[in-house]
Amino acid sequence: MRRSLLGAAGVTALLAVYLTATVGRALALISSGEPVAIVLGVALCVLPVLVGWFIFREWRLAATVQRMADELHTRRDLPVDDLPRSPGGRIDQTAALAAFELARIAVEARPEAWDRWYHLAFAYDAARDRRRARECLRHAAALFRGRDG
Repeated sequence: MRRSLLGAAGVTALLAVYLTATVGRALALISSGEPVAIVLGVALCVLPVLVGWFIFREWRLAATVQRMADELHTRRDLPVDDLPRSPGGRIDQTAALAAFELARIAVEARPEAWDRWYHLAFAYDAARDRRRARECLRHAAALFRGRDG
């Protein structure tokens, strides 16, 4: 197993322990019979459900991204991090923007192709736009899952 996967699983397990304790406290509040405590207990029960959904969503995305990366690796089409860097390790912005333009054009030419969105996500990441990189990765994952089902 990869170390990063073990780390993510460990953090998820710790969060599960925390959420279990939270549910226990919520149930204790609800069973107290006090109206304010009952409302707080019910509200506190919503937190584990929301957190559970977000964790499920992130694990599902991670698994899909790994499957996409495996397929791209097999095709020898994984994004290559060969952009020039400063002595401090930062990617040269001019080069990142040029790489982004190429990826954007590839997506415009084939917007239904999950692999082009995958590459665009990494181009956004190199250009330091993490939010859009994540959006593109989610879109690539949705397209990837859609072709299988």
